[in-house]
This record gives sequence, structure tokens and C-alpha cells, in this order.
Amino acid sequence: MSAPATSELRHRRRRTLPRGLAAIPAFLAILGPGLISANAGNDAGGILTYASAGAQFGYSTLFVMVLVTVALIVVQEMCARLGAYSGEGLGALIRENFPLRGSATAMVLLFIANAGLTVSEFAGVGAAMGLLGVSRYIAVPVALVFVWSLTVFGNYSKAERVFVVMGLVFFTYPIAAILGHPSAGTVLSNLVLPHFVWSKAFLLLVVALIGTTITPYMQFYIASAVADKGVTPEDYPKERIDTINGAVFSDIISIFIIIATAEAIGGSGPLNSAAQAAEALTPVAGAAASQLFAIGLLGASLLAASIVPLSTAYAIAETAGVERSLSRKLREAPVFYGLFTAQVVVGAAIALIPGNLVTLVVDAQVLNGVITPVLLTFVLILAGRKSVLGDAANRGGYRLLATVCVAVVGLLSAVVLVETVVGWF
Repeated sequence: MSAPATSELRHRRRRTLPRGLAAIPAFLAILGPGLISANAGNDAGGILTYASAGAQFGYSTLFVMVLVTVALIVVQEMCARLGAYSGEGLGALIRENFPLRGSATAMVLLFIANAGLTVSEFAGVGAAMGLLGVSRYIAVPVALVFVWSLTVFGNYSKAERVFVVMGLVFFTYPIAAILGHPSAGTVLSNLVLPHFVWSKAFLLLVVALIGTTITPYMQFYIASAVADKGVTPEDYPKERIDTINGAVFSDIISIFIIIATAEAIGGSGPLNSAAQAAEALTPVAGAAASQLFAIGLLGASLLAASIVPLSTAYAIAETAGVERSLSRKLREAPVFYGLFTAQVVVGAAIALIPGNLVTLVVDAQVLNGVITPVLLTFVLILAGRKSVLGDAANRGGYRLLATVCVAVVGLLSAVVLVETVVGWF
């Protein structure tokens, strides 16, 4: 990148992160935006989707997860690079580099994708409390009021630390997977060789895995976090390592969730309840597996139920150029608070619809997977523009790899969309 351009970018005003995102606990914040954003994908939707993959198809999705990990690394790296070299988040970059129609399309899709995720988080609350003997028709409304009040009027940063600690329960999955004594040869074979099941159910689950692993709000977060942290082009090599490590580490946890669940209940078909998913933790917790799983699921759900809609509200308000801050009163930032409120209310309402909560969560990830490639196209275009990144823009083999990743995700999503529409008739 040329010296004048680099100098100009260095002095751009730093972005202000959403309070829900900026208030990451100190012991996690030091690990870097890359690790934080990638592990944010292991929320309620992620946990139940990975568990469903193991329950329904055993180890067959492991090779898919290896491919998804490569795509996640590429996507997260491009977003981190955009934040470091431009000093801005994706919302601002999309507004500055695309026509109004393009910006509006991106924000509408982000709203829909994150609304689906919000549904899955409240469904996660219902599933978690169900394991503890509390009806979702009580748990979800209480969680809605709690999350909304705490985020808008309270000190969310303190509660967030508790939610994060609760979510650390899922780090027991690698232990559970090892204690389950899986066949090392079978696991390795499924990791390095494709074992695809040619069925619509398998394809839907693959798209759900993409949707819950390469989640749009993670990309918006990491670009903003890197810019807010003040990472310069000279600092970026270290941030790049953090980004890659974060993607790999989070997906290793995801792979262990699949392995542990496959060993515990693999081949039993789609999950019918969170209690089935909890069985994978039996080697670690024994009879207390359900309670342990419930605590982790509840913490992950409450954390993401605030962060996901907040990230949407900030991105859209930023693009629209209106007031966006939790330090403002309701009447001072009506659009911002309106967007946040609409998502949590609709998300909680849909989570109360009678039916299988696990199925609802996985379906939300499928919706997310269908929308994701469109938003990734904006990222791909931005990362390939010299007017945005100068000499740091995608080129050569990396440009090809990034294009292939986005194209494959888009192709799979298109096939699922077509099959779904055809199924209506």
C-alpha cells in the first residue's frame, strides 16, 4: 500500500464498538478479536447444530467441517484485513463503496440473518430451562424482559462476564470425546476423506453447519473490533495470526462436539430434544450431564441473545447515519433501540411457537446459511478493491481461493433454496 494512503488510513477516526461487544471480559479480550469473534459462533445455534450433525450422521460431516474451517479462515482474515487497513467496519465500508440499493440490500439481509440467530438463541434458552424443569412459555418471556432491560437500562458488561463463564462448560466436549473412546482410524478417515450422504437432509445440515460457523455478525464484529483496537497495516501480521488461530481453535471445539455426540448417540436420527444433546457430556458429568449442558446452553444463549441483535442495530444505524449508542436514552436513538427491540421481541415470539426447539434452532441456521453467501460477496468485492486496501487487496492465488470459498457456499445455498421452493409445489 502506498505511503500516503497508509498514512491517511492510520489517522481515520476509530470506530466505537457496541457496548455488548466492547465489554468482552478482560481475560478474553487480551486474546484478540480473531479468537473472540470465531468462538462467538459456538452459541446455542452452533452447539445444537453440531450436536445434531453427530446424532444424525455420525462422523460423516467431519470432512465438511474441515472445508468450512478453511472458508472461515479466509473470510475472517479478509474482514480483519479490511478493518486494519481501512480503519472502518463493514457497515461503513459497504455504505461508502456501494450504491444505496446495495447497502440497503446488505443491511436487510443482515437483519434477517441475525433475526434468525436471535430466534435460535431464545430457543436455546427454552431448551436449556426445559432441562432444568422450567417451561419455555415461562423461561423465554422472562429471558426477553431480562435481556432487553439489562441491555437498555442496566450494566450488561457485568452480566456478560457471568454468561461467558457459563458458556465455558462446552470446553468439556474435547474431554467427553476422548473419554467416549472413538475409533481413531474412523475419525481420521472422516476428517481427511469425504463421506457424504447423498440426501436432502444431509445437504440441509451442511448448509446449517455453514450458517452457524460462518456467521455474518462475526464478520461485522471482527472488522469493527480490529479497527477499534487501532491495528495498523504494520501490526496486521500479528492480528492475522490471531484471526487464523481463532478460526482453527473454535472449529476444533465444533469438531469435538460432533465426535462426542456421534459416539454417544450417533445414528439415532435428528435430535428430538436438548436432553439428547446433553448425553454427549455423560462421560464427563455422569448423571449431572443434563444440568451441566443446560448451564452452558443458557449462558451461551443469553450472551448471544443480546450481542446478535445489538450488532445488527449498530450496523444498520451506522449505515443509515443515525444515532447509535447505549449511552443515549430511548428518545435520543429511536431507530437504534427500535431495531434492537424488534429483533428480540420477534425472536422470542417465534421461539414460543409449539414444536421441536432443536429443529427450530437448526432451521434458523439453514436460513442463515442461505443468506450468508450474499453478504460474503460484499466482503469479497471489498477485499479485492485496491481503492479500499491498496496493495493489500486480494490477488493471485488468494483471490482465487476466496472466490472459490464464497462460490461453493453460494452454490450449496442455492441448491437448498431451489429444493425448498420446489418442495412447496
